[in-house]
Amino acid sequence: MNSFQLAMRVLRVDRRTRTSAILTAVGVAVATSLVLLLASLPGATQARSQRAIWQDIHSYYSSSGEAQRPAPLLMAANKDYSGDREITRVDIAQTGTSPMLSLPPGIPKLPGPGEAVVSPALGKLIQSTPSAQLGDRFGKLVDSLGPDSLMYPEQLVAIVGHTPESMPQSAQAADGFPDKQAKPDPLLELLAWVGVIVLLVPSLVLVASSARLTAARREVRMAALRLAGATPGQVTKIVAGETALSAIVGALLGILVAPALQGLSTFVPWGGGTWLASDFSLSLGSTIAVAVAIPLLVVFAGVLGIRRVLKTPLFAASAHARKPLHWWRLLAVPVSGAFFLFAVSQENGNLGMVMFGLFLLVASAAIIGPWVTSAVGGTFVRVWRKPASLLAGRRLRDDPKSAYRATAGVVLAVFTGSMALTLLPSFESMAGGGRTFKDEVLYADADVAQAQQVVDKTNATLARNGITEKAVAVGQVYLASGEMRSDGSQSLNRAFVMTCEDAVKLLRVNIGGSCQPGPAIYSSYKIDPAQFRVTGKWNQAGVPFAANIPAHTFPQSEKDTYSTIVIDPALVPAGVKPENVDVVVPTTPSNGEVVRTALVGAAPGQEVGSRGLHLIGQQQELGDLRRVTVIGLIAAGVLAGCSAAVATAGSVMDRRRTFGALIAAGTPVRVLARALRMEAALPAMVATIGAGVVGIGVGMGLYSMVEKDPVVLSPWLLAPVVLGIGVALLGASVSTPALKRVQSEPLADE
Repeated sequence: MNSFQLAMRVLRVDRRTRTSAILTAVGVAVATSLVLLLASLPGATQARSQRAIWQDIHSYYSSSGEAQRPAPLLMAANKDYSGDREITRVDIAQTGTSPMLSLPPGIPKLPGPGEAVVSPALGKLIQSTPSAQLGDRFGKLVDSLGPDSLMYPEQLVAIVGHTPESMPQSAQAADGFPDKQAKPDPLLELLAWVGVIVLLVPSLVLVASSARLTAARREVRMAALRLAGATPGQVTKIVAGETALSAIVGALLGILVAPALQGLSTFVPWGGGTWLASDFSLSLGSTIAVAVAIPLLVVFAGVLGIRRVLKTPLFAASAHARKPLHWWRLLAVPVSGAFFLFAVSQENGNLGMVMFGLFLLVASAAIIGPWVTSAVGGTFVRVWRKPASLLAGRRLRDDPKSAYRATAGVVLAVFTGSMALTLLPSFESMAGGGRTFKDEVLYADADVAQAQQVVDKTNATLARNGITEKAVAVGQVYLASGEMRSDGSQSLNRAFVMTCEDAVKLLRVNIGGSCQPGPAIYSSYKIDPAQFRVTGKWNQAGVPFAANIPAHTFPQSEKDTYSTIVIDPALVPAGVKPENVDVVVPTTPSNGEVVRTALVGAAPGQEVGSRGLHLIGQQQELGDLRRVTVIGLIAAGVLAGCSAAVATAGSVMDRRRTFGALIAAGTPVRVLARALRMEAALPAMVATIGAGVVGIGVGMGLYSMVEKDPVVLSPWLLAPVVLGIGVALLGASVSTPALKRVQSEPLADE
């Protein structure tokens, strides 16, 4: 009988071994499906971006200068909005120099002047919305975009046709549509790698807990085989066969489950929309690599677990006391933490090095955890004298490695939660900013020569629709002080060219009540106009102000508007022309969409923005992060609870003879159940606090890679620790039914 046949025979005749194998297979399936999902995320974001690469103006190129011919296309791409829904708008003009253009998949034709090709979702929105609020921005709808040209199915996209003369000066000349490769979303790629680390390890802990359900019985069985003459190689093959069978079945099950998990993931929004089912595709080689690597890890762990049997079978069979753990385990966290700190502190931090440092920190919990468990057990043995406390303390002291398994998944879940709750409030604190205009004010960049034309056209459309608000052109100039440097730079302050009355209506500054009769300069700090020169460009010397120009101050308002300066148009020296001009219109909640439509129609190819929409975009990104974080924490919590429950059940099975003897001697089941709950709660209470502190440190390190400001610490950081202890106790609650099962079975079964 070979090793595999012997392993199959054991599975057939031993119910507990069979239960352990089934749970191990389930754990491997969970780990495999999670890794396959997370590994496919970067490719999924790349597939989305590849479909929509034609929507990115930075992806276009032009070689017209080299070929001595005009480019066939003039392009301008920007964001538009309908309410708080983002619309991707691509304005295009064909110059007529190249009639045979290769169109991207999903684009049936290019629109002519006054025409538009829109996505199906945008077409439905246009049909259900008054034309003055949306449809007039696009002209005549002549066709529909296919799904191959959209980032996500519900994306709002429009290709709007123009004549070359109506395109803005900032329009980009292009030889054709881009054909380069898109890149994955860097943020989701980072989250995917973090997810692999912080979710794969709890999954493997669940696998290890399942495999330990019959660890004691397997160890005794293998020791008996060794004493009967079996070689170490034969014993190793038997254990590898038992473990490989369940691991391979679990890996195949994980591959079968992965498409369903990926299908569910298509409903999770990211970046404004959901996914296509085809986005979550992983190459055959990567799938095979994952399906082989995880079972190999499980088999390796199973073989490693019987090393004591291989070396000293008599020692294993007689179950002598284990050696105490060494103090050097305490160095695991400081050493791995120092490496992680070094990785994140590099100027151009390498993502692979940072993730390796994170993996070392997660892995260090398995090294220091048993030592902490042993120390907690020793403390309770010395201090407490109640039966349950003594039983729990002695268990933690005598076999800390096995006792820690019930806490390992919870510790990792607390670490993940603390890291996430450190990063999220810090990212939320970064929200804000935007232009100096008020939230409800719309603005569009305009060419200096065409600014007044855009204003007049916008106001005519507004008047036609009964809107009383007026568009104004707001230029920006620079106030230069000191001498110009050799590189052409100089000390500059940006200033808005507008009347004080317009500033009250349009700007986010506390200027109301500060306006004085006549033209003047207004700022939040005292300035002397005689010390400045006015220039329309940053690298020009500028022209001095006229003598005796009045300057007034207004109270400081928001932090990011402190340096705001307003200059009345009558005070700008002759010959100074603003380089940048915004056409600005105040709106109300009732007329915002009509005003936007008027401004879009008057300034084709220019993005119409507002600070309110800027903040909406930030909240969308934060919403994506919150959603992914919640899903990840729920998954980590469920895995932690399952591993705690399985480890507790395994602890009871390992000590059936001991518990059976105690019950036969008259020990109440409730005392033994309380002891098992204390075994889970005592190390969890200490280890989760440590995991929370390390998680906060890791969150601070990751945050430092994107922002140098200090992190925001909230009281919610205590929640993972409290919930972690609760999950550990909930998992330990299976001890009571397990003990009752022991009570009902005769000791002769052992």
